[in-house]
Amino acid sequence: MTPMTTRLLLLDSAGLYFRAFYGVPERSAPSGVPTNAVRGFLDMLAVLLEKAQPSHLVACWDNDWRPSFRVAAIPSYKSHRVADASGAEDVPAALQVQVPLIVDALAALGIARLGSDGYEADDVIGTLTDRHKAAMPVDIVTGDRDLFQLVDDTTGPVRVVYTAKGGVRTPDVVDEAQLREKYAISSGPAYADMAVLRGDPSDGLPGVPGIGEKTAAALITKYGDLAALRAALAAGDPAIKGAQRARLESSAAYLDVAPAVVAVARDAPLDEVDLAVPDRVADPALMSRLATEHRLTASFDRVLNALAIA
Repeated sequence: MTPMTTRLLLLDSAGLYFRAFYGVPERSAPSGVPTNAVRGFLDMLAVLLEKAQPSHLVACWDNDWRPSFRVAAIPSYKSHRVADASGAEDVPAALQVQVPLIVDALAALGIARLGSDGYEADDVIGTLTDRHKAAMPVDIVTGDRDLFQLVDDTTGPVRVVYTAKGGVRTPDVVDEAQLREKYAISSGPAYADMAVLRGDPSDGLPGVPGIGEKTAAALITKYGDLAALRAALAAGDPAIKGAQRARLESSAAYLDVAPAVVAVARDAPLDEVDLAVPDRVADPALMSRLATEHRLTASFDRVLNALAIA
């Protein structure tokens, strides 16, 4: 294949296939199975490969979308997305049937897919970032702001290719300069501390009532990090007063546990696999069957062209 830039591209896979499911129109296939999420996922993968030209690529997977260690700390964590008493995630049936096809498509192409039991894809991304950022730049493709905590201009560098607004074609590329400009904070770890204070309703994280993003960022900037802010609060710093002091003090139990919930894991156990971008189709028979039964030929061709595989 054509030489590519030494770069590790990490995909928040669920974020991409959910985006594809809701953004790509459905059309019939011989199999009778919906394929909009599969087609959209493969088409986005082709765009990302063409733009980033990575040397290494991993589709990071949610083996557990709501890990027990996070729920034990904050029971409301993602509770609004629980489908039923089984604890399964509320995923549309028309998307659920497509996820195994995406798994098969990645296997056929020979693209590494990694998950870790008891951990989310974010934790896989955090672990792989820590393992490899000293050796090469890392780009994280996601629509989830939580991963801004991994941004690092010094080692890697590590950037987030943020797809929430512009998709994969016109994403926001988030580095430390972008964090300073948009959030008035200086680093990835500072973003995590700010996120603890602010909370995130989409993940069931309450935050500190009455402290929004701007106030949270100002506090972290003033004190350096969340631990220093709490130390100043405990020491009676007169600059923290009135309603703000009362809010922080009343949220002590939340602040005790929230940092470990917000922080992505850096030590999730992962299988040792080859992360190199494939230079040949790993399973031509499987790819042919998927292409024929589910009318995916054009999408596979786009990925193969992006990989420069004949």
